[in-house]
Amino acid sequence: MTPGGPVAQAGRADRARPVAAPLRQGPASALSLTPPDLGGENPEPFGSPSCRQMPSRRRPAKRDVLVRIRGLRFHRGDRAIFDGVDIDILRGKVTAIMGPSGTGKTTLLRLIGGQLRPSAGIVEVDGQNIHALGTRDLYELRKRMGMLFQSGALLTDLSVYENVAYPLREHTDLSESMIRKLVLLKLEAVGLRGARDLMPAELSGGMARRVALARGIALDPMMILYDEPFTGQDPISMGVLVQLIRRLNDAAHLTSVIVSHDVAETAAIADELYVIADGRVIDRGPPARVKASGSAWTRQFMHGLPDGPVPFHYPAPPLGGDLFAA
Repeated sequence: MTPGGPVAQAGRADRARPVAAPLRQGPASALSLTPPDLGGENPEPFGSPSCRQMPSRRRPAKRDVLVRIRGLRFHRGDRAIFDGVDIDILRGKVTAIMGPSGTGKTTLLRLIGGQLRPSAGIVEVDGQNIHALGTRDLYELRKRMGMLFQSGALLTDLSVYENVAYPLREHTDLSESMIRKLVLLKLEAVGLRGARDLMPAELSGGMARRVALARGIALDPMMILYDEPFTGQDPISMGVLVQLIRRLNDAAHLTSVIVSHDVAETAAIADELYVIADGRVIDRGPPARVKASGSAWTRQFMHGLPDGPVPFHYPAPPLGGDLFAA
């Protein structure tokens, strides 16, 4: 959250003028979540070329890149999780990081957030080398990042309202009146204003994720990191989350990073896909191009094929030797 952002401006003018909406496009877009340049008419909001441009294969200009990763190496013991990874996450776009379980997707989010330090390479967020920042500067930068945890991570002893209000109380000096208005707007944006008095134990899995998303956008971040947002969701909840992520990204001019292995749902809303495995980027590009890739590894993952470079068996000695070993 920058000093001149909507929440900060609202705090300075709290007693001097009417409430400003938290999302950058004002109250109408905060509630309708309709991309502002479409004039409220959007018959094909998702996946339509008229709604969003696919990035060029050429390396983007540095000013268009919000997260720049170069030569990233990270090890856990002797195992290389990342071995020379380069990734560009473009401003205002939905970028998906995909790959099988255990390939380091969540680890990548922690590296972007500065929770982990790489063995080598750089991770720049909005032009700042995040691992060269001091504690105070790192915390300030993290305020501009929203996070949707894999489990939702709601505070179980707080109501829905109090969960969303928590970051506003922790990081701003806004009055309770202003906090109330902002919380209601965020809950309206995810369709759960009427559930504000419920406790986390009373929510379905899909509702809990949406409350967590409302909390993630409470400080009007520049970027939201989604860690496996579709895991464990029923088809209806999954469809709601898919549309909500795309609409929030466009209406609030966010940058979204989705870590997932749910191919169909993620490819439906992503502008750019990165497929990672064995510590490196196997493939990248718009979803249609990645799905049509000639790489046997990418084809096996994107189409869920049982046979391919990824073996069924975990490495082990020959079965006969194991069975008859003394």
